[in-house]
Amino acid sequence: MTYQTDRLRDLVATELGRARDRTTLLTESVDEGDLVRQHSPLMSPLVWDLAHVGNQEELWLVRDVGGREPVRRDIDELYDAFKHPRRDRPQLPLLGPGEARRYVATVRDKVLDVLDHARLDGSPLVDNGFAFGMIVQHEQQHDETMLATHQLRAGAPVLDAPPPPPATSAVEGEAFVPGGPFTMGTSTEAWALDNERPAHAVDVPGFFIDRAPVTNGRYAEFIDSGGYDDERWWSAEGWAHRQAAGLVAPLHWERDGDGWACRQFGRTSRIVPEEPVVHVCFHEAEAFAAWAGKRLPTEPEWEKAARFDPATGRSRRFPWGDEPPTSERANLGQRHLRPAPVGAYPAGASPAGVHQLIGDVWEWVSTDFHGYPGFVPFPYREYSEVFFGTEYKVLRGGSFGTDAAACRGTFRNWDYPIRRQIFSGFRCARDA
Repeated sequence: MTYQTDRLRDLVATELGRARDRTTLLTESVDEGDLVRQHSPLMSPLVWDLAHVGNQEELWLVRDVGGREPVRRDIDELYDAFKHPRRDRPQLPLLGPGEARRYVATVRDKVLDVLDHARLDGSPLVDNGFAFGMIVQHEQQHDETMLATHQLRAGAPVLDAPPPPPATSAVEGEAFVPGGPFTMGTSTEAWALDNERPAHAVDVPGFFIDRAPVTNGRYAEFIDSGGYDDERWWSAEGWAHRQAAGLVAPLHWERDGDGWACRQFGRTSRIVPEEPVVHVCFHEAEAFAAWAGKRLPTEPEWEKAARFDPATGRSRRFPWGDEPPTSERANLGQRHLRPAPVGAYPAGASPAGVHQLIGDVWEWVSTDFHGYPGFVPFPYREYSEVFFGTEYKVLRGGSFGTDAAACRGTFRNWDYPIRRQIFSGFRCARDA
């Protein structure tokens, strides 16, 4: 037991360190003016995210798990995401860059001391290091949010990464997923969050699903055929939003002669036709699917295509199996700053032959965000339950900006159907 506990402590320390290294990269790559500036009313200033990460770590690990004295109780309200909408955060008396850095460093020192002494079993909050894993995922989720803020900032590029790998496999057409029950969600994943639980059987009729996400080239065909001007393809809500927002193409796309270019992290270049389209909202994805004679997959369809292994009748952790993601299986963790071409990760395909379900782009599905049967909020209602309802649509699979610690076959993301600043794409499905 001591050996296993020591291994768990080492894993937690490693994951905390990886998350903080990424936070540091994203906040140290800009000057202090950019750090405190609001680059879009949809996003917080980067300095708010930095101190918020530290504040959540203090609340859960220093105070709750460790039972230690507060570091800065006076700032709790400033960094409560539910009390201050993003658009209003620049007007708050936030910690300055230097003070925020010192604060998160002090908190982290105390957290590592708590980790050395805390029990990692007994109560649900600490069992298998859950509270630490929750905080790792929280920081990585904010790192992806900060990466999206970098995509929205104006000015010269400050982030760099190698290009994604080329396609090595031809991936076309659809895969058939036979009907029948499968196990959705999880009751065994140690760091799974409340909305992924509990595991439950879902009977899904047979369906076809695209073997790859919709690409830039295919999406450009939709645009060039007049898809944005044809009300037939849009829901009533989607058409109203398309008109009100003046949507004509994915966010960051601009005309370039007879084709399209897009801006990515301060660099503008022609779109790569084989890469999955990114920065489209749910309404755009839904309209494309109707134009193509298809529809968006439901959330159970998406998860069955990603996890169900007909040879064993069980649901895997990932499309390729139970092993963690590697650079050969998925485009995750800000390793690249764009989606990889379709066919770049044949080792990551599911048993049904569906590719790139994990990484590259978050994929919109048609399902509203809700709890599974038997859902229990844990450890607080504000993580998931307050978002349940018809206002939010689910996204699955992670993106190139999602870290492996916050991505698995059961992981669920959600957002308003009008949002496009996130790294969102989609694939289509149809009834069998």
